Amino acid sequence: MGIFKAYDIRGVYPVELDEEIVYKIGRAVVLLLNPRNVVIGRDCRTSSPKLADALSRGVRDQGADVIDIGLASSPLFYAAVAKGGYDAGVMLTASHNPKQYNGCKIVREKAIPVGYDDGIRRIEEMIKMSLPLPPIKKGSITRKEVLGDYAKHVLSICGSIGDLRVVVDSANGMAGYTFPPIYAQFPLKVTHLYKDLDGTFPNHEPDPLNVENLRDLQAAVKKEKADVGLAFDADADRVIMVDEKGDVVPADLILVLLGKELSIVDPKARIIYDCRSSQVIAEEFGARAIRHRVGHAFIKKSMRKDDVALGGEISGHFYFRDAFFTDDAVVAALKLLHILSKRTKPLSELIQPYQRYARSGETNFHVPDPKASVERVAKEFKDLRQDRMDGVTIWGVDWWTNVRPSNTEPLLRVCAEAKDKKLLDEIMAKIVEIIEK
Repeated sequence: MGIFKAYDIRGVYPVELDEEIVYKIGRAVVLLLNPRNVVIGRDCRTSSPKLADALSRGVRDQGADVIDIGLASSPLFYAAVAKGGYDAGVMLTASHNPKQYNGCKIVREKAIPVGYDDGIRRIEEMIKMSLPLPPIKKGSITRKEVLGDYAKHVLSICGSIGDLRVVVDSANGMAGYTFPPIYAQFPLKVTHLYKDLDGTFPNHEPDPLNVENLRDLQAAVKKEKADVGLAFDADADRVIMVDEKGDVVPADLILVLLGKELSIVDPKARIIYDCRSSQVIAEEFGARAIRHRVGHAFIKKSMRKDDVALGGEISGHFYFRDAFFTDDAVVAALKLLHILSKRTKPLSELIQPYQRYARSGETNFHVPDPKASVERVAKEFKDLRQDRMDGVTIWGVDWWTNVRPSNTEPLLRVCAEAKDKKLLDEIMAKIVEIIEK
């Protein structure tokens, strides 16, 4: 698949992805979607301005108009496309990847994502073949500032927030641009780490799933006696929360809190969760909880199709119907702050009732053939209940595990949950033994 991934186009600049390829991507997007106009946004990576120029030329050379919104987080970009009523959009970002990467997230009208099977494969084919001659009539370019409109919309859907102490780590990424004008509207005491935009990410990589990247946030939460810490990735579509003790709170337990709050105003609201998440979600929400395969493009489409109000993944993606069925880490953060403002208990105590099981977290294995490894694990546990929603999920007595190939990297991903640590360790040891045979 190369740079053409399940959810986006992504590679090392300029080795795998350069101005020439991105120019062709711009033309191919217009050929694929036939839009009158295309919104272009970019993150703060050092290669983004040059790639944005190439992308804009490609779109305009193919006859579509460009709406250039400049610096943007992915949620700001989604809102610009959906709220502005535009036909398509391309966001230049490599999300949480290191500084040498860049990429393209592509959306249709209403910010509906374009994944590999419904568009990116065709773009790949068009670029590998020679593109047709461009039309004589070129498109125009309009530069538009949209941060104010985005902030206004976010504030309209997130509720009141009291005088909490908050530590933010935006990793020199786009939350340092989009979040401050929003949190400034509340009586918060904010300590903002690594706020300045810097696409070299000098303090740490913009990946909040790596616990090494949370050390400074955890220390600052303790030092400031903060109520919560918020760690964003580079394009601010993911957030990981840290409680007042400096402990990381699993994203699926944050989803439980968001779901409980939503249920107060909408008792019938449905919630999508990915198949790696704790079974606590199913226990708490029953038939309203919808288990789903991993991946933001897949979840967004299902939420839109079935009008689902809320979704989440253990990777820190949170999805909201009132954010145009997209993932928005700033909205997730504000909704959590709203909950904390209403409660007398700290975050650690709010999640305590849901910490019922021992959990492995997601572990990655470099294996020659991830799909073959999935089949070996499935065969070993063939007498137990299984499903193939995403890789294989296996249910035993007082435990379950999910083993799946990564959608974005040549890795095998494994997670498990059990009634206690002893059983969890036994199950994980067994799975590792099978994988490493």
